[in-house]
Amino acid sequence: MENRKPLGTQSLQRGLSILHLLGSHHAEGLRLTDISRTLGLEASTAHRLLACLISEHFVERNPNNKRFHLGIGSMQLALGATERLPLTERLRPIMQKIARISGDTVFLVARQGDFALCLHREHGDFPVHITTTLPGGSRPLGIGAGGSAIMSGMPTDEVISIYERNVAAYQAVGLDLEILLDALEDTRSNGFSQTVDVITKGISAIGMPIPLGSRPLAAISIGSISSRMGPERRRELGALLAECIAEISMETAQPKVAGTSR
Repeated sequence: MENRKPLGTQSLQRGLSILHLLGSHHAEGLRLTDISRTLGLEASTAHRLLACLISEHFVERNPNNKRFHLGIGSMQLALGATERLPLTERLRPIMQKIARISGDTVFLVARQGDFALCLHREHGDFPVHITTTLPGGSRPLGIGAGGSAIMSGMPTDEVISIYERNVAAYQAVGLDLEILLDALEDTRSNGFSQTVDVITKGISAIGMPIPLGSRPLAAISIGSISSRMGPERRRELGALLAECIAEISMETAQPKVAGTSR
């Protein structure tokens, strides 16, 4: 019997390929010609698939520059999925502890290709909550505090390659390559990353990588209004992050004995 794909599978695969591609270029977006060329699709086919995805709110088109981005439908799916990821489940108590002690907003981000993907967010009791980064949202590594913490564990040639692939997004927030490399060196020296008025004026954050492997693939960051995040307090929060992340490392190293519970 001939092994045939179910009817409509090709269109589904192409549509999913478009979503994957846009997810990797969400910050700057892509033009129709970029999408059709990268995926090897006829422009008319790509246009038809994009029209369908737009109608279901999985993709949106910027009317000013005609670039396509992931839409709210994609974000809602990502938000629902990230809430049940094993890493999110495991680190939620630590994040809640950090939010309770600091009073500020705490983020968990993980590397996704060139990007830092926000997996979870916890708010402290300080009345101003930081909402510039939403669970399911992403931006290039090195722009936010969490992504900078992750990027600090990468070799310089890899950092340069990521920068060159996403140069427009970095330049949009005032980061040239020299500034980025200097910031990563400061992160390595201090043990935590610092961003002041980078993504949004008046918002500052610090971040620290989570040692879950040979190179950091995730990080926890704390964000608040800049008037609350002076140099001394950033150092205090850095010490808090180090203490809490050390708990994660100890838990990872703890041998599990059959027949016992913790």
